[in-house]
Amino acid sequence: MQRPLLILTLLLFGALSAVALWQHGYWGIIAPHFQSFGGGQVLADLVIALTLVMVWMWHDARAAGRNPWPWIVATLVVGSLSPLLYLLTRKPAGKG
Repeated sequence: MQRPLLILTLLLFGALSAVALWQHGYWGIIAPHFQSFGGGQVLADLVIALTLVMVWMWHDARAAGRNPWPWIVATLVVGSLSPLLYLLTRKPAGKG
């Protein structure tokens, strides 16, 4: 993925996350997902998608000689921000 697009996505999503956290708090971001089947479906989808991303990050980090644990833990705590940072700090394929 192109680096400028990653940076833009990280900055915009980071800003959105910061505002949501500031206005609603951590539980305020999560709580709506437990109030309806629609919200539960969105939460389940996010959990499935981030689990797939964490499996990929685990294998990719190990192949690159990186410790995957900080990225896995950070994904569990801050969600998609961690994989975005991982991609931003990842060496491009074919470059050593």
